[in-house]
Amino acid sequence: MIQMSSIVKRYGDGEAAVDALRGIDLAIADGEFVAVVGPSGCGKSTLMNIIGCLDQPTSGEYLLSGQDVSRLEDEELSHVRNAKIGFIFQSFILLARTTALENVELPAMYSQDPLDDHERARKLLKDVGLEDRTHHLPTELSGGQQQRVAIARALITDPAILLADEPTGALDTRAGLEIMSIFQRLNEEGRTIIMVTHDLDLAKQARRIISLEDGAIISDGPVESPRDARAELADMAEEVGS
Repeated sequence: MIQMSSIVKRYGDGEAAVDALRGIDLAIADGEFVAVVGPSGCGKSTLMNIIGCLDQPTSGEYLLSGQDVSRLEDEELSHVRNAKIGFIFQSFILLARTTALENVELPAMYSQDPLDDHERARKLLKDVGLEDRTHHLPTELSGGQQQRVAIARALITDPAILLADEPTGALDTRAGLEIMSIFQRLNEEGRTIIMVTHDLDLAKQARRIISLEDGAIISDGPVESPRDARAELADMAEEVGS
């Protein structure tokens, strides 16, 4: 799915130049659930932007599903993003004056195969547990519900990859577990998920952890016993009921 070789991202010139990424070599297979972790300023967001075709490397090669996207023009990158990648952000980024259903449908308007009706959007909202919130505005939804709308929106074009940037950073513990349980289910269904986080405990709910420091990968390996968000939610419900 993803193959990166010697990726460098440099900002500035001459003595003022700063390398945000320093020779990244990375392979992510179809169907993986990967967490990218590290402290602020380590290069996580820069790596996410390049993976998501929101930015281009200064040097190196990036193959996405076999296509070299490292030197594409902006319009070509836009087509790749629309066709292959769904984005989920910490701040949700929902349109305030449109309903949950309309927010989910929005990316389909820019796809090569736009929706003729609301059925797929309705199904996706049902899949994330918001069947009874389709006509609610974002201000009428909790933070966790808004993030579930954002997940449904990211899925509307059936992307090969979901990129999640600190997806539970603005949520409480229970809402965060609900979001992670959705990610784990989507991954079990075959969806490739790449999540950026500074929280190592959250990362242990993925299946593989890549650690960055000063723009370089310092470790990369599987999670031996991933935390099960659904089991933790069930335990939390039992504690509340007891």
